[in-house]
Amino acid sequence: MIAQFFKALATCFKVEDLRKKILFTLGIVAIYRLGCFVPTPGIDAVALGRFFARIAQTSGGGNVFTIMNMFSGRSLEKLTIFSLGVMPYISSSIIMQLLTAVIPSLEKLSKEGQAGYQKINQYTRYGTVVLALIQSFFIALWLESPQAFGGIQVVESPGWLFRLTTVLTLTTGTLMIMWLGERIQEQGVGNGMSIIITAGILSAAPAAVEQTLMLLSPKTAGGAQLQPLTVLVMFFLLVFVVLATTLITQAQRRIPVQYARRMVGNKAQGGQNTFIPLKVDTSGIIAIIFAQSIILFPATIASFLPSQGLHSFASLLARGHWLYYTLYGALILFFCYFYTAIVFNPTDVAENMKKHGGFVPGVRPGKATADYLDFVMTRITLVGALFICFIAVSPDMIMASAKVPYLVASFFGGTGILITVGVMLDTMKQVEAHLQMHDYEGFMQSGHLRGRR
Repeated sequence: MIAQFFKALATCFKVEDLRKKILFTLGIVAIYRLGCFVPTPGIDAVALGRFFARIAQTSGGGNVFTIMNMFSGRSLEKLTIFSLGVMPYISSSIIMQLLTAVIPSLEKLSKEGQAGYQKINQYTRYGTVVLALIQSFFIALWLESPQAFGGIQVVESPGWLFRLTTVLTLTTGTLMIMWLGERIQEQGVGNGMSIIITAGILSAAPAAVEQTLMLLSPKTAGGAQLQPLTVLVMFFLLVFVVLATTLITQAQRRIPVQYARRMVGNKAQGGQNTFIPLKVDTSGIIAIIFAQSIILFPATIASFLPSQGLHSFASLLARGHWLYYTLYGALILFFCYFYTAIVFNPTDVAENMKKHGGFVPGVRPGKATADYLDFVMTRITLVGALFICFIAVSPDMIMASAKVPYLVASFFGGTGILITVGVMLDTMKQVEAHLQMHDYEGFMQSGHLRGRR
């Protein structure tokens, strides 16, 4: 299987149009990573780096800034022009999905095909600009406050000129990332924004490897803090998590559907058998992002305010406390079901099947079909939600058992694994489709990635 994979990988560069798409995508990623090192004017990057190192030690790496820093490819800790990363775009996309489900006019627009998709995408871009302007302005105010950095002055010349410069710089950087993602979508291979997010996550891999080697080195103060056997166990755990994530990401319950034959003029139409693919993990990383943002918000606010009561409350929601894991798991379960209910409407699916003469064998059309689809979706979503809970807390389990930093533990679970595996699978499917179109074998011996048939 490994030989087949590398053979298909080598074949990718033999197909001219696919080679151009891959090289174009790599070029866009290189431009994005270059922008992650261009600093925002007026910032003391050294002082800002010390602040992020301090909050990583005090909070174990778990706060809202950690999430934003991961999605920005570690640009936030240096406050480069791409510091906001794709978070405004992701937030705008999620908001548009929620509004489409509750506003009839947007729901109607989403059903108008390509024209409706382009209109909603335009609204998403406008929302991205608004969110980027708001977030960048509050970041500018935060940077001007020495109290937030333990009395250290991070901004060289505070004032409205600095705020305006920061807002324009960070907002323009976000729009640049959005434009780069759209270029990948149109002329490259893979989902543009997802490719950029993955590139940012994987950019932290060298630092994670360096920290692991330092923990293994006996020359460090106090001797080696990590044993080779522990690293070996962590490696096998990584393989297991990747395989399990792949299976859950691809897993689906296929509901058989039959369409009755009917005569239209002198021709018979219908009569074919098909299925409805119900994904086990519909929400993906969205449930984790929402849950993390809510549960880590008090601790993040407490780090800026001197209120003793707020600090006491935030300590109850700190990593390692039983209340943190209980609420974290409950929030993930809630958002998994909440997001699934938004993107999958059993009533609409049942009505569309009924209009076209389709039915599930053994189930009456209409309301009975909607109830059956809801019954199945509710139960398979529970399996996906429990797995998401396991993936979300796996970095904490590794931190507690192996005594490693959060940066190292985050590569063995959490949001990064879900994003990376999902993007890799999606990109491989698109590459495989190009190979098969030119009569080449794909990445798998059977010629198809599991889940495509």
